[in-house]
Amino acid sequence: MLVLLPPSETKSDGGADAPLELDALTMPQLTAVRDGLIDALVKLAADPDASRTALGLGKGADSEIARNATLRTSPTRPALQRYTGVLYDALDAKSFTKAQREKAFARLAIGSALFGAVRAGDAIPAYRLSGGSKLPGLPTLSALWRDSLADALHAEAAGDLVVDLRSGTYQQLGRVPGALTANVLTEHADGSRTVVSHFNKHHKGLLARALVLTRAEPTDIRGVARVAAKAGLRTEIASPAELLIIT
Repeated sequence: MLVLLPPSETKSDGGADAPLELDALTMPQLTAVRDGLIDALVKLAADPDASRTALGLGKGADSEIARNATLRTSPTRPALQRYTGVLYDALDAKSFTKAQREKAFARLAIGSALFGAVRAGDAIPAYRLSGGSKLPGLPTLSALWRDSLADALHAEAAGDLVVDLRSGTYQQLGRVPGALTANVLTEHADGSRTVVSHFNKHHKGLLARALVLTRAEPTDIRGVARVAAKAGLRTEIASPAELLIIT
């Protein structure tokens, strides 16, 4: 089973590992695009105003630009520790035992505008680049990633079930045919249901945690629903490829 998580805008600083080694990342077929994007971000960081425009940053975001300037020299840490925010709080990787952490490294991958996708154990630096960003002189990120990322994810899954929890922006960078998706709906007193962003991220984090910790190896959506139910999540199967989480 391969569980694809979205990245987060917020990322932890620093790290205890050596600077980025592109050749050490999983899915090496993505190295050329990764390398080109890093060059572009490092160059862009030399022009703070252009960086703010391209990356959608405010004037108080100099630290984000500085991260991009040192992409090749700054320390790294596993991607599972690099990304922060609501989903990753719910995943709560800090609570994993050593065995559970190894299972997370084996089961989790994380979408990325800069790296396409990485495994949870891949050592990466802090950076700033969103899926909807447009870098000067380059095609859109979806155009850069679409073919190579889709092929890489297909190869990485190796025929196993894929549970794609990425947001639409990151799914567009490289889709996985046949992947299962999960959508979170809040049910109101009158029976109506709406999508709420905060709960969406939180409950996808809880689902990801359940899929890491389970001893089961789900092969279809019913198996994923059973794992979710055992973790206390209320679910409905909307279609053979879409699971609903009801809050």
